[in-house]
Amino acid sequence: MRKIALFILLTGALLPSSWAESIIRPGLWEVTTKSDLLALVPHIPAEQMQQLTRLAKQYGLEMPQVRNGAATSQVCITPEMARQDVPAYFYENQSGCTVTNATRTGNRYQMELMCDNRQFKGNGHAEGVFMTPESFSGRTQFDSIVQGTPLYAHADTTGRWIGERCELVQPVR
Repeated sequence: MRKIALFILLTGALLPSSWAESIIRPGLWEVTTKSDLLALVPHIPAEQMQQLTRLAKQYGLEMPQVRNGAATSQVCITPEMARQDVPAYFYENQSGCTVTNATRTGNRYQMELMCDNRQFKGNGHAEGVFMTPESFSGRTQFDSIVQGTPLYAHADTTGRWIGERCELVQPVR
């Protein structure tokens, strides 16, 4: 369960940065992901939480702050990232997932996710909308098997642009 929670944290933090081309403003963004699974984070033993934090760092990410079932993080969107239509490398390189059937129409996007790695196996769907170049909302649904246990997860994500400069936050690799 903790691995799927990390997947939700990662996809929630990364999803909005993948839809750019003139509808997303480069710079520093605050991204908040809400999920029933994230509400379980306070019940994760300290040792397992440290393992999750180490795993996130392996992906080049800082563990977001989790409160009341919501994870909040800051994401730096470079101008190069903002110009990319569908940078699938976020999922393929960072979480071991493959993005398929990714489409964007105007300010709306959707994609299918397929994950088959050591941590978990499953399929998901993500969709969302950029209300302005400085705000978005989205939803991810995911059916998976984690350590032999079937698990369904969903997350709602919102983001808001904070500013042009990202000095303290490194872009996602």
